[in-house]
Amino acid sequence: MSKYILLSICLLGLYNNTYSQSKRPITPSDLYRLPAISDPQPSPDGQWVSYTLSTIDSLKDTRNSDLWMISWDGSQDIQLTNSPDGESRARWSPDGKYISFLSSRPTAEPPSKGNQIWLLDRRGGEGRRLTSLKTGVSDYAWSPDAKKLLLTLTDPDPEDSSKIKTTKPYVIDRYHYKQDVEGYRYKKTHTHLYLFDITTKKLDTLTRGDYDEGSATWSPDGKSIAFVSNRTADPDQNANTDIYIIEARPGATLRQLTDWKGTDNSPRWSPDGMTIAYTRSVSDEVYHMYDESVLCVIPAAGGTPRMLTRTLDRPVSNPRWTKDGKSIAALVTDDRAQYIATFSPNDGKLLTKLASGACVFNALESTGNDAWITIQSNPKHPSEIYKIDHAAPSQLTKQTEAFLAPLELSTVTPFQSKSSDGTDVSGLYFTPPSISNSNKYPLILFIHGGPVGQDAYDFDLTRQILSAAGYVVAAVNYRGSNGRGLEFSKTISGDWGNKEVIDLHGAVDWLVKQPFIDSTRLGVAGWSYGGILTDYLIASDTRFKAASSGAGTGFTLSLYGVDQYINQYNNEIGTPWTSIDRYLKISYPLLKADRIKTPTLFMSGEKDFNVPTAGSEQMYQALRTLGVPTELIIYPGQFHGITAPSYQKDRFDRWLAWFKKYLK
Repeated sequence: MSKYILLSICLLGLYNNTYSQSKRPITPSDLYRLPAISDPQPSPDGQWVSYTLSTIDSLKDTRNSDLWMISWDGSQDIQLTNSPDGESRARWSPDGKYISFLSSRPTAEPPSKGNQIWLLDRRGGEGRRLTSLKTGVSDYAWSPDAKKLLLTLTDPDPEDSSKIKTTKPYVIDRYHYKQDVEGYRYKKTHTHLYLFDITTKKLDTLTRGDYDEGSATWSPDGKSIAFVSNRTADPDQNANTDIYIIEARPGATLRQLTDWKGTDNSPRWSPDGMTIAYTRSVSDEVYHMYDESVLCVIPAAGGTPRMLTRTLDRPVSNPRWTKDGKSIAALVTDDRAQYIATFSPNDGKLLTKLASGACVFNALESTGNDAWITIQSNPKHPSEIYKIDHAAPSQLTKQTEAFLAPLELSTVTPFQSKSSDGTDVSGLYFTPPSISNSNKYPLILFIHGGPVGQDAYDFDLTRQILSAAGYVVAAVNYRGSNGRGLEFSKTISGDWGNKEVIDLHGAVDWLVKQPFIDSTRLGVAGWSYGGILTDYLIASDTRFKAASSGAGTGFTLSLYGVDQYINQYNNEIGTPWTSIDRYLKISYPLLKADRIKTPTLFMSGEKDFNVPTAGSEQMYQALRTLGVPTELIIYPGQFHGITAPSYQKDRFDRWLAWFKKYLK
């Protein structure tokens, strides 16, 4: 008997014996009670941490974010803002006296558009608006001497549609002409860097031209700025980005630091300003969906970069230097987890794992005192801020305690399955809170999107809600997922609906052998690439008695030039006129729809440009034509990710109703 089966049986028995009647299963309505924490920022003296707390306003059917700060010992957790307009991106002034933030609050001052920078005196008083710009602020950073702000601004809209009765036609000449949320890309606007003098409020231009800049960061001495940009002949036709350096003065000439044809991102200056740590892709291909970010260093003056973590064969992100400059901390994505490690800037040796385990760490900031701030979540606990101070991570915030108090959550158990071709695949399964060892339960395979991503040891609201309704819910990291190495991820390139399907079926084969699963009641669901794989699964096997495909497609050929992935199609599959056989092969769910017998619920956002609604509509129409039970749900005004809280709850309700109808 495998160790995973033994662990599962022990957990099931323990959970059943300790189940408390004072607790209840989680329901879709609990969505409204779950706050979200993000963007922790230590104060310069390391004694406080600011953060953003997002909550749902059910009456307005939207989320609102406010700023908080908590003391290093956790004894004081103070709300700093409370307005209906929302605040975000809090940043401490270098002397620690002020907290700046972004907000689109209306004021009686000169009108402005979008987010502006506001300033809050820590000693008390209301926030005051610092900038009044014609365009919103995308990002900003204090200069080391606190005299200036480095602003990232997008050009003002050349056409103010509020002043005309009929919107002008969209005149489009870009190669990558549409993007989810952004919409049709016809406006001649770009994102550039500016310097803002806090005393005089003078705005100076740093960069200009038909390019976009981002990830800008000051050098420790405040004399230079590193940033990321794609300055190829046509940035729309590749995924290239390089790191550039420019002096922090108007009229300065920028200097290209890296020249990798792939992506170079996340520049971070060493404390002495001599070296820049950053991440880059392994591949230098024009488009590289299946790739891995590697930690690198390069002299700030220029020179040959060194790849530090290539042999680690795991994605590394969010690099941060230690105070003494002797090591670099970063987040590492591993099998079903994400941990924090430090690496030597000389040879890339992994020096220590600062924090790891059956959990996920997100965000990483240094206090400057050899201590760190991060965000951690695990299967039984949503994200909270943790500190790492010469010991194991300890929890600071307790914002989700009220959410958890009445709930009895599902138990999450790891497992390994073997696919028919011998591939080892990792997964997790969720068992209902009130599970009985003497009963058998229906199984729902809920497939993650991406495909480059993974299901991990973090808090999963969707699977918790489904499992609470009496289902065993499985999460499987099929080939294409990250966390298992570059080869594991890129093996599906240009061959969609093949190895992933083999892996998912292999996981289901393993799961149905467990004594608590009813093999006659199997369901499958997913969103985005998870929805696409749902279409593949129901077209390749009739054992699923119910399915829900969200934001998917079963006819890839029809989306060429219609969604936002033109570079991926051309470079991974080829053009339809040169690779029609490959397109037809990966479009088998619609072309072989007569094999589908599974009642299927299709869902999509009306304005989805990522995987357009047509993908769901075609599959729905095919099943209606064939007489297979089906429904199509379109969420008005929503993009690829459903953001309206009422629609998020509605989606949960519809999943539960659909699976109850066909699996119970």
